[in-house]
Amino acid sequence: MHKTDQERPWIEHYDREVNPTLHYEEIPVYEYLDRMAASYPHRKAIVFNNWKITYSRLKELSETVAANLRGYGLSPGEKVAIMLPNLPQTIVSYWGVLKAGGVVVMTNPLYMEKEMIHHFKDSEARFLITLDLLWPKISGLMPRFSLSRVFVTRISDCLRFPMNLLYSLKMRREKNVPDVEFDGQKIIPWKNLVRKGEVFIKFTPSPRQDLAALQYTGGTTGVSKGVMLTHYNLVANVRQAVAVLHEVGPENTVLGLLPYFHIYGLTVCVNFATAIGATLAPYPKFVPRDVLKAIEKVKPTIFPCAPAMFIALLQQKDIDKYDLSSINYCVSGSAPMPVEVIERFRKMTGALIIEGYGLTEASPITHLNPLRGRCKVGSIGMPFPDTDAAIVDMELGTVRLPPGKIGELIVKGPQVMKGYWNRPDETAGALRNNWLYTGDISYMDEEGYFYIVDRKKDLILTAGYNVYPREIDEVLHEHPKVKEAVSVGIPSDTRGEMIKAFVVPKDGEDVTKAEIIAFCREKLASFKVPKRVEFRQELPKTIVGKVLRRALREEEMKKAGKKPVQ
Repeated sequence: MHKTDQERPWIEHYDREVNPTLHYEEIPVYEYLDRMAASYPHRKAIVFNNWKITYSRLKELSETVAANLRGYGLSPGEKVAIMLPNLPQTIVSYWGVLKAGGVVVMTNPLYMEKEMIHHFKDSEARFLITLDLLWPKISGLMPRFSLSRVFVTRISDCLRFPMNLLYSLKMRREKNVPDVEFDGQKIIPWKNLVRKGEVFIKFTPSPRQDLAALQYTGGTTGVSKGVMLTHYNLVANVRQAVAVLHEVGPENTVLGLLPYFHIYGLTVCVNFATAIGATLAPYPKFVPRDVLKAIEKVKPTIFPCAPAMFIALLQQKDIDKYDLSSINYCVSGSAPMPVEVIERFRKMTGALIIEGYGLTEASPITHLNPLRGRCKVGSIGMPFPDTDAAIVDMELGTVRLPPGKIGELIVKGPQVMKGYWNRPDETAGALRNNWLYTGDISYMDEEGYFYIVDRKKDLILTAGYNVYPREIDEVLHEHPKVKEAVSVGIPSDTRGEMIKAFVVPKDGEDVTKAEIIAFCREKLASFKVPKRVEFRQELPKTIVGKVLRRALREEEMKKAGKKPVQ
């Protein structure tokens, strides 16, 4: 599939500062840290409660970790799982593993037994860096893993006096101190990793070939797969982000709320923040009121976020009493954001809200609205420099569709993965002639802005019609009594599938099923109106706020006595 310049209408709508073709250095991704340590050695790299670290000290600490990992037997190319919430240790470990020549396997600390077993076995991780609070669920599974070393840290390891002491006393009082049996050989305390002793010997990978991260997909459409991302993939994506966000420099502070074990949080919060020399304020747990307090205290200028987080913050009844004026830029991704939410947050903060799109297989960003050009609400924006994108037919994926026509989004660029770990068949299905088939149903307008309609697997086929759930979801979110909502197709003997809406009412609001259906009838064609409505207290979501439509559909399939389709 060949693209002509006429098929790249987005280029003329880039900000004038953005070059559509960039130069990509063949460097390891940790080179960004080294450069900032040289250029801004005394600038704060991380701020966490009463713990702060400069760029020069972060580089030094990460190299100490790297040297000790090598001392404990880590060989270049071997996998190291980092199973931590957003803490300074997470960032230090990330850079340390890369500097040691290892491959980072960022691991969700909320994983349950089945997920952990799959993750560690599939990745073939030999080393694990984790938190003592997670030890109870890890220790019982140790015989089932091939881990040769486990390093365990504590929250107090990233606190200074007196907070470290007060935290430890609080945990003892609450009897919440896990009994980790350190043996110094297989189970090793964090202090051993950051203790000077071993000599750091720089390892330089081959950026185009060597993996930096084995990043697992969210598993929203089946079994989680390991995405092979090279140093070059990650470096290219950061270079593209820096080019598009051209006015964002080292004077910024990033609120690091997005989980770093997710590629969105890892790239936008850790890699991007480091590349521009910004200060990163890690935040380990999303509690809406605490986040509002943190914004007042830390005064971040950049707030990468997910739609569910925006929605939760806006639901706080006393949000008006918090000063959010420090925020200049909000970057939203991971899921489509309802238009109403964008407008409300923009009016409340005055921030520039930049909506984009990406997927794990693309490191992850492929599209973003321009920083100062025309930002189209509801659009994921335009492809990054050197990123081609097209809409193709959903049957074979070989016919390019014109502007305005709905089909599957495919992308191609230097940030696209090497493939899936140990899954050649799935790699061949996702990567065809260097094009990544995203599985997202989309369209492009005449100016080259793209819009996500839905996931290909979420398409509802009812009474002979194709229905895109997102269109229904947008209407449901417009209802004044609705906090959150999502629609799915459920089995129907007469219609193929029937549309069902799952609705979370706003606190204190009474709303009936009849009200919801009547509201939809006013705004949707009759075949798009939900036939059933179920009220819930919450919706199942991934850690970055993407609603697990698949989980709801599987519930309904089981009720109907049908086997869920993977």
